[in-house]
Amino acid sequence: MTTLDFDDPSFLVDPYPTLNAVREEAPIFWNDQTGSWMLTRFADVSSALKNRRLGRIYTHRYSHEELGQPAPDTRWASFLEHESWSLLSLEPPDHTRIRRLISKVFTPRSVRGLEEPIKAFSDNLLDTCAEKGEFDMVADYAQPFSVAVICSMLGVPTSDAQLLLDWSHAIVKMYEFTASDDVKQSADIAAAEYIAYTKQLIADKRANPDGLLVSELARVEDEGDSLTEAEIVSTTTVLLEAGHEATVNTLGNGFRALMHNRDQWQRLVDGDVAAEDSVEELLRFDAPLQMFERWVLESGVEIAGQPIEVGEKVSMLFGSAQRDPRRFDSPDIFDIGRNDAAHIGFGGGIHFCIGAPLARQELARSVSGFVERFPNLQLANEPTYHPTFVIRGLTALNLTR
Repeated sequence: MTTLDFDDPSFLVDPYPTLNAVREEAPIFWNDQTGSWMLTRFADVSSALKNRRLGRIYTHRYSHEELGQPAPDTRWASFLEHESWSLLSLEPPDHTRIRRLISKVFTPRSVRGLEEPIKAFSDNLLDTCAEKGEFDMVADYAQPFSVAVICSMLGVPTSDAQLLLDWSHAIVKMYEFTASDDVKQSADIAAAEYIAYTKQLIADKRANPDGLLVSELARVEDEGDSLTEAEIVSTTTVLLEAGHEATVNTLGNGFRALMHNRDQWQRLVDGDVAAEDSVEELLRFDAPLQMFERWVLESGVEIAGQPIEVGEKVSMLFGSAQRDPRRFDSPDIFDIGRNDAAHIGFGGGIHFCIGAPLARQELARSVSGFVERFPNLQLANEPTYHPTFVIRGLTALNLTR
């Protein structure tokens, strides 16, 4: 059987031929490197995301000893603390309670209220790109754009945007299989600094509420329940790391695909495809998140004919599933007008991304802005990807207008 080598540079540059081969050979296989069952096909991945017998964690039901798993490494205590109450790391009843409270603040109305700030941030950065002539879409546009939106939403001073960027970049490297101890140490230090910063921010917002997200999270109540300081810290972490990294990498990966498929770029320029309709293909074609993991929590779980025991881990290969011909017609073709919102770019089940409406708004505004301002946009040189698998993105995307 074809295997996956997460240390192979050629695989990291373009994983899709290998993922396609693996998917056609088997819907599920065991991977020694990850110590997990890997799911390759869309139907199985989509089903696993919604299967309540699987969970992001197991500690709400089992001890580490009961499942034969090692205890978390105490060297990375700050990293573990910063994600301890993250929606991405919880299961009911904690997940249900915290998501309910967050949803009272992070509402469709609050997202719609960001429309004008999002447009203003985008326009200002596009002005900068226009002045340069040749620019790096990642560093000159996507990163400052995404973090400006997050700062605006949270109520973080824009002067602190670079701090948030640096922390996010360091912390998310912890999620890679091949992270060295030095990388993990940097992630832990960044997490500790982020926790201290956010605790002070919460205290400031409680003393001087401003109606923005951190301030509202600090005061929200429902049936006498409220969020703790630790829960607010982890909530802002999700919005920063998942929201920022996904938006930046979707824009970078997506615009690389557009530059390599000039006919699809021209469809946007000619108005044949609306910007908001292009977003779903950007999320599907070159996924910014390539894998998502869950634990088996109950006996009797069987996926694609394979029985899986309690305490075993399932790794869902999003990049493979999003190219599954059983689900998508001509999946290796980049079709900007596909507009199929039933992909898994935002996950599924109870862990469906709470920030999906905001992400779609950011992406649509960015596409429309670039199309309107730079209809003759071109690649200045061939970009390179970060040498990572789980989080897939470009080191830079140099473009000329």
